[in-house]
Amino acid sequence: MKKIIFIFMLLVLFIAIPSQAALYKGQREFSKVCMKCHIDGEAFVSSMKKRTWKKYMKKKGKKLSSVHLKSIKFKEHKKYKKYKKYFTSKKFKKKVRHLKQFVIEYAKDSGNVPACN
Repeated sequence: MKKIIFIFMLLVLFIAIPSQAALYKGQREFSKVCMKCHIDGEAFVSSMKKRTWKKYMKKKGKKLSSVHLKSIKFKEHKKYKKYKKYFTSKKFKKKVRHLKQFVIEYAKDSGNVPACN
């Protein structure tokens, strides 16, 4: 009986931990990708409230990517094709949960300020 409980606990542990988003991974993704255009990163993240960020991040960031891809300023960027490919890729859909946790954690109404990397 103890072995069954132990095996069950291990399964829960291995299933639950990888499925959760990591704040530091979201910050890393933001600094790698988003900071190239949004130079004022800390001010940009804290410019919107949690509710607004949640709307942008629904359905694996579909609204966030569509806003970027429709933006005239974004279309004029010299690396538009590269970023268009990123926003439509599986990589973005995979990492958006980490990014979501990061932007919500440091939103305008959260009271938190991200540390420098």
